[in-house]
Amino acid sequence: MSNNADIRVVVAMSGGVDSSVAAALLVEQGYDVVGMMMRLWSEETVAGGAHNRCCTPDQMADARRIAAQLDIPFYVLDTKDVFRNTIVEFFVDQHRQGVTPNPCMECNRQIRFRYLLQNALALDAQYLATGHYARVSQADDGRYELRKSADNHKDQSYVLSVLGQEQLSHALFPVGQYTKPEVREIAKRFGLPTASKQDSQDLCFIGDNNYRRFLTDHAPDVMVTGNIVRKSGEVVGEHMGLVNYTIGQRKGLGLSSPDPLYVIGINPQQNVLVVGTAEELGRATLTAKRVNWVSGVMPPEPFRAEVKIRYKAAAVPALVEPLPDSRMAITFDAPLRDITPGQGAVVYDGDRVLGGGVIERFNNPT
Repeated sequence: MSNNADIRVVVAMSGGVDSSVAAALLVEQGYDVVGMMMRLWSEETVAGGAHNRCCTPDQMADARRIAAQLDIPFYVLDTKDVFRNTIVEFFVDQHRQGVTPNPCMECNRQIRFRYLLQNALALDAQYLATGHYARVSQADDGRYELRKSADNHKDQSYVLSVLGQEQLSHALFPVGQYTKPEVREIAKRFGLPTASKQDSQDLCFIGDNNYRRFLTDHAPDVMVTGNIVRKSGEVVGEHMGLVNYTIGQRKGLGLSSPDPLYVIGINPQQNVLVVGTAEELGRATLTAKRVNWVSGVMPPEPFRAEVKIRYKAAAVPALVEPLPDSRMAITFDAPLRDITPGQGAVVYDGDRVLGGGVIERFNNPT
């Protein structure tokens, strides 16, 4: 496609197979491709370095090697300060508020599709491409739509639900139409050294992936002990700091009870952990804030849809009620046991993402 030569695309490269294949496919399609890698903040490790798992020296060397192999320019963007001031501080602050955040969603909102996109546009690029497993389409009215990827097991539309029309108009997801095995085969076809490279997971900025240890070091105030109580207010034990627990947790409570007990509520104002039985755990409703409607238009009335409350959760049927001030209320057809404040509630119509928001803290069970 020779007409693509006039279209510049910045590819967010991580040194992994997905972004490598994304870059290779775009080069093959004739685009003017530029590789860019962000240097992100990470805490100092015992080994004597501060290397975010998304941009270790090995990752950076792999990305640079791929760019050279594809004969495209490669730049490293120093993003350490903005990453720490937005994502890391967000992570700590949300735990202080007693909720379990999803930093990957916030990173897509603030870092990739704001900070990195701005830098891509400053290079006269029309698009920012990433190795995410998702797809972008256009409706008959010209609006951009975010859709699930062809690979249900790798689909990342959930963490991209923060994107709106402006971001999607500049977004390309070249691997979204393929399954992961197909992507690895494409990497082999291009002769990319990342073809068999393992996926990176977990929190990229925590050296040992132990978020409790990280919070102990960087926010010791969140590790204050307190009471574990039942809904009645009866004290049944002592917790070791609210950040050590999440809604639905059963193991590690240190409680003796004839019936299994689960975390059903977290009250940071009173530093109280609320536990109850499985019957007390299930909830059929939630409210979400910071809601983003992908179309840019809030639906005028309640509607039926499917909703995911965690990245790996199944989408389940629900009634969605849009509310003012970028909020929404969701009523599920059946109670769910793991609705967790701080996680995303993402609304789907089939494979199309309608929008998403951040689950608000529930009313305290006490």
